[in-house]
Order: sequence, then structure tokens, then C-alpha cells
Amino acid sequence: MNITKTSNAESKDINELIHDARAPLNRISMQAELIKLVLENNMPVEKALEATDKIINSCQECSQFLEVISNK
Repeated sequence: MNITKTSNAESKDINELIHDARAPLNRISMQAELIKLVLENNMPVEKALEATDKIINSCQECSQFLEVISNK
């Protein structure tokens, strides 16, 4: 019975970690799509630059999160 409880707890922890890692990855994807729209529709370059800054920040956040996970 302890094995099942441990497995359920570990599963919950893993699901939470996946959820937390998915957030910055979703932001990266959305910002990349924005850059594509900007380039395809001759929109202001500033929009693309803002999106690239957000992608960089999200990548750094994801990297920090993975560092925390690897140290557990």
C-alpha cells in the first residue's frame, strides 16, 4: 500500500513539474507565432523585437526551472 501512495505522490509531483515547465514553452511558441505574423504582414519591427525579448526571457525561465528540477 505504501508503494501505491508513493507512486501517486510522485505522479502528482511529476505532473506539477510538467505543468510548470509547459508555461514558458507555451509563451515561447506564442511569441514565435507573433514574430511570424509580423514578418509575413510587414508589421512594425518593434513588435518582432518585443517578441524576441519575451522568447529569450521565457527560455531563461525554463532553463532556471530545469536547473531547479535537476538539483532535487
